[in-house]
Amino acid sequence: MDLKQIEYFVNVAERRSFSRAAEALDVAQPTLSRQVRLLELELEQHLLYRNGRGVEPTEAGLRFLGHARGLLALAARAREDLRGLRASPSGKVVVGLPPRIARVLTPPLVAAFHQAFPQAAITVAEGLSAQMREWLLSGRVDLALLYDPPATPQLATELLLREELVLVAPRLRQPPLPEHMPLTALSDIPLILPSLPNAIRTLVEGVCRRHGVRLNVVTEVDAVQTIVELASQGQACAILPRSAVLDDGALAVCHIESSLIRNQLVLATPRQRPATRLAEATARLLRGMDLQAFLYRQQA
Repeated sequence: MDLKQIEYFVNVAERRSFSRAAEALDVAQPTLSRQVRLLELELEQHLLYRNGRGVEPTEAGLRFLGHARGLLALAARAREDLRGLRASPSGKVVVGLPPRIARVLTPPLVAAFHQAFPQAAITVAEGLSAQMREWLLSGRVDLALLYDPPATPQLATELLLREELVLVAPRLRQPPLPEHMPLTALSDIPLILPSLPNAIRTLVEGVCRRHGVRLNVVTEVDAVQTIVELASQGQACAILPRSAVLDDGALAVCHIESSLIRNQLVLATPRQRPATRLAEATARLLRGMDLQAFLYRQQA
C-alpha cells in the first residue's frame, strides 16, 4: 500500500472533488485518478463514486478514510521523530571515571562534550572501578571507564586502552632498581599495593598466582597518588601503571619481565537499561578520544 496513493485518496475524499484535490496537491488530474484507482484495485473495494456534483466516499471509502488519516499521521510522526535524530541530543548524561583518568580526561572531555552537544549537560562522577561497576548497575551513572572489570552478563564492555604496570622505587634507592626484573624476583621486594578488590591489586595478584609468585605486601593504600607519594619517600616499592609515574622525577621505573602485566581500560554500559541518545553520543565521543595521548602527555 503506497502512502502517496493514500494521501491522494484522503484529499479527494475530503474535498469531494478530483479537480480540487489535484489543484491542492499540484498534480495532474489523470495522474490522481489513476493512483486512486490503483489503490481501489489493491483493496478490492470501490472507495469513491461519482455524481453530478463531484465524488462521495462509498461505505468502504468512509471506513478506509479513518484508517488512511491514521496512517498518514503515523507516517508524519515517524518522519518527525527521525528528523529529530539529526538534531543535537539534549538532556543530561552521567559519566563515571577512575580518579587518575578523571584528572587528565575531564577537561578535554567536558570541552568536547559542550562543543558537540550545546543543549546537553554532563556530570563526571569519580570512583574506583569496583565502585563504579555498582553505580552502573544501580543506574547512578550512564556509562563509565573501568579498569579490568570482572566478566558479567549485566555489563557490555569495550576495550579502549591497555597499559603496562611497572615496579617503581626512589631513584636514590640502594641498591638501585634495574631496568628489567623477572616476575619471580617480586617475592623478595617489600611492596605498597592497593587492597582487594582494587583492579590493580586483582590484576597483579592474578598474574603472580598463575606463576607461583607470593607477593610481600607491607602496606595497602587504595589511592594511586598516595602510593606514588609513599614510594617516592622510600617506604617501599610499588607496582603502578606506567602513566601514573611519568611526571615524578624522584621515581625509577623497572619493567617486569617474563610476564608483562598490562591492565585494560574499558568502556562499560549496563545491558539491562537502554542507553539514551545522549549516552550513545557520549560513548562515541569517548571512543574518538586519544586516551593514550592524554595519559602520556607528560612525555611530549
